[in-house]
Amino acid sequence: MWKQIESLRAAGLPIAAQVGRGYHLQCPLQLLDGDALRAALPRGVGKAWPCIEIHWQLDSTSSELQRRAALLPSGSAIFAERQSTGRGRRGRSWLAPPALGLTFSLLWRFEHGFAAMAGLSLAVGVAVAETLRAQGAHTAALKWPNDVQHDGGKLAGILVELGGEFLGPCHALIGIGLNVCMPAAVRADAGQPVADLVDACGGVAPARDALAAALLVALAEALALFAREGFAAFAARYAALDALAGRELSVQTGSEAFRARARGVDSRGALRVSRGAQMLLLDSAEVSVRA
Repeated sequence: MWKQIESLRAAGLPIAAQVGRGYHLQCPLQLLDGDALRAALPRGVGKAWPCIEIHWQLDSTSSELQRRAALLPSGSAIFAERQSTGRGRRGRSWLAPPALGLTFSLLWRFEHGFAAMAGLSLAVGVAVAETLRAQGAHTAALKWPNDVQHDGGKLAGILVELGGEFLGPCHALIGIGLNVCMPAAVRADAGQPVADLVDACGGVAPARDALAAALLVALAEALALFAREGFAAFAARYAALDALAGRELSVQTGSEAFRARARGVDSRGALRVSRGAQMLLLDSAEVSVRA
């Protein structure tokens, strides 16, 4: 028995031992059910996602989509209960215990080229944060450029990778990792403040199938709107969710580090900051709120 328990722990399952009472999971385990997920999608939205796959383990859902992008239709969604090499922004890894979060990637095709994709990750963030608020995480907020936060901790991360032709058409691989139940041991290894939906929803997270379906509904609508109107259609919604607006920041660009104050985002999704009398637009930077 001990060897089997240790093998499950090595796979990432949070198993605790209690003297005289045996072993128990620290978080309830609910595997995704593809039939239940599809049944929860309204008929019109279901057509937007012609390919939905659920895997027990992949190296990375985005890597799997990347390998198969030429053959899969727009509106492909791949979920994995466990990722061995999940990817985050700037080459970082994404830590997620098996079946205790949502880790999935989407393939969406656009007629326009790369230049029209400015702000796509922010538009996806709006759809995710609004969905989480509707599911009970009422304080879900957006930290530029691609994090969803609760109480200063990272609740979800978004990674967008583009492929295709520079002038169009192109496709986006949209990777999303969401913490549903994050055990203390995993939080300790994260290297940054972490939150989960159990915290954000007051102790009880929504069912993962229903949550996945709600996210696909919102993302189908958001991606179709983005294809028509770009990030400008999301700017006001982003402002209502902005966790950085008015906050003093530490900013690290490729060439320098400085302090600045966040002033929202522009119509392309670039971060506006004031640095003394200067107003700057940042397309790419590492930012953190100063204590």
